Amino acid sequence: MKFQRSGLVAGIALTATIALTACGSDNDGGDTATGAAAPSAGTCVGGTISAQGSSAQKNAMDEWIKAYTASCSGAKIDYNPNGSGAGVKAFTTGLADFAGSDSALKDDEQKTADAKCGSTAINLPMVVGPIAVVYNVQDADGLQFSSATLAKIFSGKITKWNDPAIAAENSGAKLPDATIEAVHRADESGTTDNFTKYLSKSAEADWTYGNAKAWAAPGGTGANKSDGVAAKIKGTPNTISYVELSFAENSSLQTAKIKNGAGEFTELTPESAGKTIEGAKVAGTGDDLKLDIDYNATTAGAYPIVLATYEIVCTKYADAAKGKAVQGFLKYTTSAEGQTKLKDLGYAPLPESVRAKVAASVGKIS
Repeated sequence: MKFQRSGLVAGIALTATIALTACGSDNDGGDTATGAAAPSAGTCVGGTISAQGSSAQKNAMDEWIKAYTASCSGAKIDYNPNGSGAGVKAFTTGLADFAGSDSALKDDEQKTADAKCGSTAINLPMVVGPIAVVYNVQDADGLQFSSATLAKIFSGKITKWNDPAIAAENSGAKLPDATIEAVHRADESGTTDNFTKYLSKSAEADWTYGNAKAWAAPGGTGANKSDGVAAKIKGTPNTISYVELSFAENSSLQTAKIKNGAGEFTELTPESAGKTIEGAKVAGTGDDLKLDIDYNATTAGAYPIVLATYEIVCTKYADAAKGKAVQGFLKYTTSAEGQTKLKDLGYAPLPESVRAKVAASVGKIS
């Protein structure tokens, strides 16, 4: 389940026949262990789908929608990357057919979503999005941080780049006597929820603000959406923040090594993120596939700050044609073609054990 290229090819191959029905009308059968072509114009589910949510998913969604609609001329899909919180609200109020979210539904959200669907709403992890700690400090490439130091920086307890705690973890680094500008998401964000969950689970003594989509710690500077955070870091010296790896790579940002549960400072790579996902457990029941990630995993070489981005959908839509359209698109995103599209975008494909369960749940949407 590591995100090595050889493992990726093997995992993708097992998703194969999902693509046979990714744009299919009514045929949900097929052997999921064989290969399949990209969706063709003759096998597409037409119709319009409106979705909102996670900006962490934006790059993935852009690529998926481009490829799917290029082959499926009768399909129109609009995805507004307005943040996980806004996406969930749009879904529960009927303004979106599904929501993208970097966090699974909370209990109160689940009840509202179920009521709106008239059926059970489920969380479907679609792709792994490693969270990079990014910064802009001149001549200080390769900085590394423990969770305790990060907690103190983002809570305002450490305010200077040459603070002794940072210096102790970065021997020989050129650290300026400059004020740290800690940047967080201004909008409600599943990325914030996951980043603060990491801090609350791995630095309990230093992070007392729990985890939530809305930023709770005092001070700092807010920026909207993932691309807004990336732009702020790119253009402002002496800043630090958290953003999905795809946005860090697209903006060529400095990324930090993070200390894991084994005591190692680990670089963020698809392989190191995959080692943390190996320990994730399915916390949902039935077709709901909410994941429980261990941020203190002691696996050697594991990068601890990862999130699973979800699509939140109804198991049964009041409009059957809408349900088929949503199902068709999501079958494509879990197909060999769909997963391959992600590998060069700073995302990582789902481990096969999770992917197979997602495919099974998507196959039941109606």
